[in-house]
Amino acid sequence: MHFGLTQEQEMVVETVRSFVEREMYPHEDLVEKLGEVPAEIADEIKRKVIDLGFYAPNFPVEVGGGGLGHLDFALLERELGRASMALNHFWGRPQNILMACEGDQKERYLLPAVRGEKMDALAMTEPDAGSDVRGMKTFARKDGSDWIVNGTKHFISGGTHADFLIVFIATGEDQTPKGPKKRITCFLVDRDHPGFEIRAGYNSVSHSGYDNVILSFDDCRLPQGQVLGEVDGGFEVMNTWLYATRITVAAMCVGRARRAFDYATSYAAERKQFGQQIGKFQGVSFKLADMITEIDAADWLTLAAAWRLDEGLEANREIASAKLYASEMLARVTDEAIQIYGGMGLMDDLPLARFWRDARVERIWDGTSEIQRHIISRDILRRLGA
Repeated sequence: MHFGLTQEQEMVVETVRSFVEREMYPHEDLVEKLGEVPAEIADEIKRKVIDLGFYAPNFPVEVGGGGLGHLDFALLERELGRASMALNHFWGRPQNILMACEGDQKERYLLPAVRGEKMDALAMTEPDAGSDVRGMKTFARKDGSDWIVNGTKHFISGGTHADFLIVFIATGEDQTPKGPKKRITCFLVDRDHPGFEIRAGYNSVSHSGYDNVILSFDDCRLPQGQVLGEVDGGFEVMNTWLYATRITVAAMCVGRARRAFDYATSYAAERKQFGQQIGKFQGVSFKLADMITEIDAADWLTLAAAWRLDEGLEANREIASAKLYASEMLARVTDEAIQIYGGMGLMDDLPLARFWRDARVERIWDGTSEIQRHIISRDILRRLGA
């Protein structure tokens, strides 16, 4: 692995960071106050990203995307992580799973998503099935050439602005020595499809303005043409396209941690107590040393995992390690940044309290810390036959 960035990668980092600072930072306080992104701001960000030529950067050039590799994309996401999630959402990064589209699905979903004409959202989680995907109860039964769907999904991020949803639904069940095992199929569902409703979700302390929604299916009839991939092939589609999304979480955690660290170091260099800058006290300077060490470690774990994917190497354990460490690192760094500021760190005059709240969900979504530890330990033990 080469540890230096290429000129092109440096350009990606500089371009995205400049855009974030110029086009997103100024709106963060308003979004925090309103709990939503005003439509005119969302449209402006989206338009400027399209004009910049960076919309759908994670998609191949042949379908109109930016053609970034995993490492390049991780660098982009790292810089986007510095900004409010509600705002950076409109730097469109459609789900890579749309590359599984076939036939007219490409014209109806894939290409409009890449061009920024439509936005998508991914739906797996249910009230009784979070990390246990096979425990989902939303079920589709065959009815002629169609599927009839009933059930509920929740905690669906990005659903407020989605024109269509990528939904994983149980379509059968097999009996195994370990008990029943659900077969899962992926469906494309348009926002206003009959029998399908998108409702407001829950108020969250993390990522104000980046709403979650609840999906309800009530005898919703979906044609066979809405199946993405193969019937009962949901896990294959998921494993092919989705497991690298944990790199995005890790990269964003690193970016947000670096922003919190910048606040902490500036304050430590300026704030005076007992006649000198507080950064000269070991109680503060050692915190800064620990913070930057952890940030750098998370950064390299994340970039190394992305590099492995670009090299075609097995990376499941490395991705899990990056997601686990970066998300837990962010919690520690934001907490220490507030500690350095003291009481002022908890005031709305600064974004640190927001960073602190936002950090909490990172250890939960895209696989909890416990799930990541399970993936890591299973990988280690399997190699030893255990």
